Amino acid sequence: MNAPHALPPPGTVTAATAAFAANVLEGLAQPQKRISSAWLYDRRGSELFEEITHLPEYYPTRTEISLLEAHVDDMARPVGPGAVVVEIGSGSSRKTPLLLRALAAPHAYVPLDLAEEFLWESARTLAREFSGLRIAPLLADFTQPFALPDDLQAPERPRLGFFPGSTIGNLSPAGAIAFLRLMAGALGADALMLIGTDCTRDPAALLPAYDDTRGVTAAFNLNLLARINRELGADFALAGFRHEARYRADLGRIEMHLVSRRPQRVRLCGRHFDFAAGETIHTENSYKYSRDDFCALAHAAGWLAEGSWSDRQQRFCIHRLRLSPRARSYPRASLRSPMHPAGA
Repeated sequence: MNAPHALPPPGTVTAATAAFAANVLEGLAQPQKRISSAWLYDRRGSELFEEITHLPEYYPTRTEISLLEAHVDDMARPVGPGAVVVEIGSGSSRKTPLLLRALAAPHAYVPLDLAEEFLWESARTLAREFSGLRIAPLLADFTQPFALPDDLQAPERPRLGFFPGSTIGNLSPAGAIAFLRLMAGALGADALMLIGTDCTRDPAALLPAYDDTRGVTAAFNLNLLARINRELGADFALAGFRHEARYRADLGRIEMHLVSRRPQRVRLCGRHFDFAAGETIHTENSYKYSRDDFCALAHAAGWLAEGSWSDRQQRFCIHRLRLSPRARSYPRASLRSPMHPAGA
């Protein structure tokens, strides 16, 4: 779609609402209550996350943008002309123009996201900036199998997956391997990927990044409860919960939790869930990978590391991967949720 007016308006996605309800009900019934981090990103959640990326404590976004500005030509050079670019969890598509300008006459851009309104607005913005580029938004869960439009699957067209922002860290290591195998199935033979990963394991940098002094991350996390109230008819008292970030050195990850301030009962979809004081809902993981650890993980999923770019402090890395021939035989895998239970 080449012009903003050609993009259809958003509609009601009842299947997504049903999936949301099922995930929340299942997660709240667990001994360690949990909700998939995918549901943090409704319109308000996406706006709050965009605000987080501008905070002084949150280093990943500005570091990744700096790496793209300095090295995107090198990253994009092997892709070739006429590429189909698939951005996973596209959000605001803030970094996308840097990549699109570096590519040789890209044929199409496919942003994929679950935040419907944000997806369409970002697509319209890019359509105005890149008037000759086909833009084909795809409303989908990137942890489930998906297919590109039939006319974008031509084998002669280069395909590039773009997964910035260290979002792959929201998956457990096993979940990340399953995701990369899904991408092998979606992108096909000879595909390339550019993936951002957060590398630091320094709590002095990590904890402020996930619990800023302005309370934006807290609002982002608590917005999940507001969304459940609004969309699923629950009666969470937002004042009864607080945000908490935890660093788990043994697992190499940051965790986000919503902590119950007092004993309370919440009603949702005809059921009730009791919370003790101090009991938590685990809402997000963010795994931190060294360069070598991520390359080994990618290799286990059938991708070969062709290049990596890091900042001087080794806090963030962008990897270029190429699908190896053996990956073509992998069956399409699927994940139950972005916060994979195996890592919780």
